Amino acid sequence: MIISENPLQSWLPYKINYTDNNQILCNWLNTFNKPFTEPFFDETLVECKALFRQNTVNVSNIACSSNLILLEDWAQHLNYVNPTAFIFHISRCGSTLVSQLLGMDKQNIVLAEVPFFDELLRLPYKMDGSDKIKTNLLLKAAIKFYGQKRTGNEKHLFIKTDSWHIFFYEQLRKLYPDTPFILLYRSPGEVYNSHIKQRGMQAVPGLIEPQLFGLDVKQVEKMTQDVYLSKVLERYLTRYLEIANKDKLSLLLNYNEGIMPIIEKIAIFSNITITDANRLEMQHRSSFHSKRPNQIFSEVNTTTIPYHLQTAFNLYDLVEKRRIAML
Repeated sequence: MIISENPLQSWLPYKINYTDNNQILCNWLNTFNKPFTEPFFDETLVECKALFRQNTVNVSNIACSSNLILLEDWAQHLNYVNPTAFIFHISRCGSTLVSQLLGMDKQNIVLAEVPFFDELLRLPYKMDGSDKIKTNLLLKAAIKFYGQKRTGNEKHLFIKTDSWHIFFYEQLRKLYPDTPFILLYRSPGEVYNSHIKQRGMQAVPGLIEPQLFGLDVKQVEKMTQDVYLSKVLERYLTRYLEIANKDKLSLLLNYNEGIMPIIEKIAIFSNITITDANRLEMQHRSSFHSKRPNQIFSEVNTTTIPYHLQTAFNLYDLVEKRRIAML
């Protein structure tokens, strides 16, 4: 059954545009109720855009945009699921596979690194004078759109953030004071090695605002890429330790615990049930690559760990002690 009570049901706000007269516009896309099953949401957007072209006549003449401030009003009457849990991560620590496994249950909506959420959170860095309180309200409205009940089967909503969204912890906690926050992490050496092979945005100086990480712009300009990556990992682990020490609704999970044990702990902490049938499907899927489902997963770490990662390792040890103390 497809729910179609609201004219904006199945539509998503997916991109922010800035006009010459300082107006902020929001681009919209019809998903045609497509399930969100891709490893990353930007891949889902590509699929939805293809569906939009297939199902829309004279698509080049249609401008699907509105003023961004309308988002909050338009979200008021949607039929949506509130967030069940936010999944934070330090990157390359199993979060993509975790979200893929959770998404195998049709009762779960899983949003994996939604670009529009990132645009809203980083809006104050992009546009001087942006009202942070208003931005937070717009983010909550956007989450309602992405968490819509499209089939009627949806009961849970898991939001896998971008790794740097841990630095928006205070904002997100104020918006969702009763929602579990999952904190996934891994040995900094393993994360470092993975980024050396293929760098993510947070591993390249300048792609994400350095001040977001609490780093000085002028100091960053003098760093090599590898030293910068080490500093970013230090900031992630420092933030994890701060949150775990004060937030009773946070759960530390280390990649080395194993993916299925992690899934079981998330289920208990988020108060959801995994059926035996879903568990078997998850166990089978967990042996394959998170981003390439047809490829059996294998990993070899051969890079020598540099001296500038030592502080990150010290912080990792502290996070591990905290995780063990919380068991």
